[in-house]
Amino acid sequence: ARLAVGWEIMLADLSLILFMVTAVALSQTDDGDGRVAISPQGEALAFYRVDSDAPPIGEWLESQSVDVRQQLTIVAQYRSGEQEAALMQAETLAREARASGAQARIVVEPGEGGTTATLAFDVPDATLARNLHE
Repeated sequence: ARLAVGWEIMLADLSLILFMVTAVALSQTDDGDGRVAISPQGEALAFYRVDSDAPPIGEWLESQSVDVRQQLTIVAQYRSGEQEAALMQAETLAREARASGAQARIVVEPGEGGTTATLAFDVPDATLARNLHE
């Protein structure tokens, strides 16, 4: 049996040194706070509020400038116990918007109540949310 006394030992030593340097470097990196960054929301170009005096959202969308880079966002706020009604209203608006050729992002959140829609240049990454209408 031959003893490993040449390049084999030197290669093993270099591998260990590389491993230790990598481990030290990784232990000193800042991973941040671990939260996923939320995509910034753009300034609203047009604002729609569901109201008895408001036109249907399809009519409102037709009166707006058409740009494929714009995102329609429907925000439905609900008070305690009204979440289901807010979601239903947001889904109804989204269906009406889709009939007019617009795809909507829906946000349902606790708040003062009421449903709004905005058009803004803030198209999100399509992999972040699932399409409710598939």
